Amino acid sequence: MAAIWSVPILLLGVLSLRAPGQQPNNTPMSFTGEIMDNECAAAGSHTDMMQKEGFKTAKDCALGCVKAGGQFVLFGLNKTTYQLDDQEKPVDYAGQKVTIIGTYDGATKTIHVQSIQAVP
Repeated sequence: MAAIWSVPILLLGVLSLRAPGQQPNNTPMSFTGEIMDNECAAAGSHTDMMQKEGFKTAKDCALGCVKAGGQFVLFGLNKTTYQLDDQEKPVDYAGQKVTIIGTYDGATKTIHVQSIQAVP
């Protein structure tokens, strides 16, 4: 009788250990990090670009870089960069720490944004 219960429990344990990229595409998830531009995210910070271009804040830097042709991304707390399918919603949160709710496409490393909320 114990063997019958061990399979569902084992399966539940394996499902709970999945990485974000392994979740089904239609399962909303939360992602926390900073709204940045892709160039600064690749560098790991706004510091170099701010010095180079004279931007005073992370917001000005992200907005300036996107205006120059970059894209908004989420630079996660784990230093992972996530592409964002919606480039309009992040405008108001440029340079801020946020939590994004959305679905994740692991093949393209893209979050399909449902909502964005600033983190206090």
